[in-house]
Amino acid sequence: MYYERRGRTDGAAPPVLFLHGLGSSAADWAPQLGPFGERYRLLLVDLPGHWRSALPRERLTIEAMAERVDALLDQLDTPPAHVVGLSLGGSVGLELALRAPARVRSLTLVNAFARLGPPDAAGGLRMLARLVLLGVAPMSVVAAFVARGLFPEPQQAHLYRLAVASLGRTSRWTYLASIGALVAFDARARLGRVACPTLVVAGERDRTVSLASTAAPPAIQSPPCGSPWRWRRRCSRCSATPP
Repeated sequence: MYYERRGRTDGAAPPVLFLHGLGSSAADWAPQLGPFGERYRLLLVDLPGHWRSALPRERLTIEAMAERVDALLDQLDTPPAHVVGLSLGGSVGLELALRAPARVRSLTLVNAFARLGPPDAAGGLRMLARLVLLGVAPMSVVAAFVARGLFPEPQQAHLYRLAVASLGRTSRWTYLASIGALVAFDARARLGRVACPTLVVAGERDRTVSLASTAAPPAIQSPPCGSPWRWRRRCSRCSATPP
């Protein structure tokens, strides 16, 4: 599995593992590398089948992806890490925390889920359109459609272009297999076994993971945060202490 090491190189700095979303890659974390790299050792991966990591021959599941991440951490002799997962990467991070709790120092889940529930009406229509496009259109068209849903505003044009480039590198089979893995994943019965401090972040306009489904006291609402830079500034002013 492809990985990159960034940030600090001294052994005293705690490691942070970044796990990207569906159809993306380690490159998506570029805006976070500077600020986090000042304090942490950073480990970024391309999940199985994504960009520089080969699609395994066996059926792609969240459990299998977490197992491969676990094996990589073992190979690199990585101490307990702060794990940050976005969407698909959040589900993989959650599974990693459940199967190998000693690996995970803390868990940050961004627009992720223990079980993919039914989207709202608009989200359902977009998912249906996405599946139709996956059957008939080149991945460049699928990438443009998905990216427009993620970054619809004119001021998000730069993020839109980055998303198109990232999603366009994903094969049709990886994308379909990853959707299948997400649909099959269900960790709800095991959530009580998550032992590490956990931060759950949800986007106000996310049509796949609703804000209500992630609500938990105490929760901090921070709208609007329409870019990684704005979100980073807001996060830098907040601190959380586990109970």
